[in-house]
Amino acid sequence: MITSAAFVAIMLVGVPIGLCLCLAGIVYIIASGNPLLFQSYPLQMFGGVDSYGLIAIPLFILIGEIMNGGGITRRIVEMAMAFVGALRGGLAYVNVLANMFVSSILGSATAQVAIMSQIMVPEMERQGYDKTFAAGLTAYGGMLGPIIPPSVMFVVYSVLAQVPVSDMLISGIIPGILLTVLFCAIIAVMGFVYNFPAGARMTPRKRVMTVLRALPTLSIPLVIIGSILTGLANATEAAAVGAVAAALVGRYWTREFRFSQIPEMLLRSGIYSAIVLFLVAAAAVFSWILIFGKVPLEVAGWIQSVAKDPVTFMLLVNVVLLVIGTVIDGIPGLIMTVPILLPIATEVYHIDPRHFGVVVVINLVLGLLSPPVGLCFFVAAAVTGAKPGKMFLVTLPFFVISCVMLIILSVWPTLSLALID
Repeated sequence: MITSAAFVAIMLVGVPIGLCLCLAGIVYIIASGNPLLFQSYPLQMFGGVDSYGLIAIPLFILIGEIMNGGGITRRIVEMAMAFVGALRGGLAYVNVLANMFVSSILGSATAQVAIMSQIMVPEMERQGYDKTFAAGLTAYGGMLGPIIPPSVMFVVYSVLAQVPVSDMLISGIIPGILLTVLFCAIIAVMGFVYNFPAGARMTPRKRVMTVLRALPTLSIPLVIIGSILTGLANATEAAAVGAVAAALVGRYWTREFRFSQIPEMLLRSGIYSAIVLFLVAAAAVFSWILIFGKVPLEVAGWIQSVAKDPVTFMLLVNVVLLVIGTVIDGIPGLIMTVPILLPIATEVYHIDPRHFGVVVVINLVLGLLSPPVGLCFFVAAAVTGAKPGKMFLVTLPFFVISCVMLIILSVWPTLSLALID
């Protein structure tokens, strides 16, 4: 109780979540009266990041940096426009489809929202869409980033759960595509109700030329996902090859990437990677403290008294994680909840850890789009000037369909595991 109170108090005064986890561990050791635990403290932190799979994180982040510097995002948006731009609500479809393609390279919800808001929202405004709706839709499109591989959150989860990174990345493909289809269905209904504008129709020649211009950019996700699916490379090796592919496409096809940009990109990638890896190290300490204090056992006892079967357990987890995700960012939320909930899921209810990981990640990402925090809405608001609260209200149907998607995944694990087993 002292440790929990200390953690909440430290977090409420605005201390970064990584330091909160570390300081909470120190408070527990002092409160336990066992100073010998301090000797294991640095070893637990080092052990948390002593994993080959974590090398994929800076590589995936570097791919996103190279893609942005190489003008690849814009080509992807143009390609999506060639396919669905002429439909009623065409730019809304383009927004979601472009986010799906971009998410297969970026893997970060907040980074994706920041980039796509600059590209899509002004264009949607020019064609008559409400700015608040355009910004909110872009925020929901960013939700696809941590689901469709590559995904930093899946890499972190795989290390926490001790499952292959490749399996986790592949398990997000079908749920990501299904969520994209559901979003498009919502746009179709809203387009009919609110009479969304139709985009300009391209000539067949221009459509073909646009697709051909963008086609080489798809080699980046194909290299990453294809090398993993075929067994030619593991996730870390695929990320390295993907970074090379992004650099080559940006330099020799789009001709917007310059090798002189590499030092700056490496610096930004290193800073963001350091933040993520410090969180992982802090989580290792916090997990060690939780296990030492027998917290998972006590939580397991309470959950077993409430949930009598795996489906009930998963639905209960959905509610708990959605609440947690509304106030805590994705990766910190993952780090705080997985050590407690995963042993219960696998040992008590015999749930596949890969399926459980997909549900947990989608849950926490949805929290980025839920009040009171809604980090993705705030990112979109910072770029576009729209109000976060209004964004949530006008895009409420997307929130509802995302919750439906979570229930479907919880009941039918095959959707997560079909490409693995």
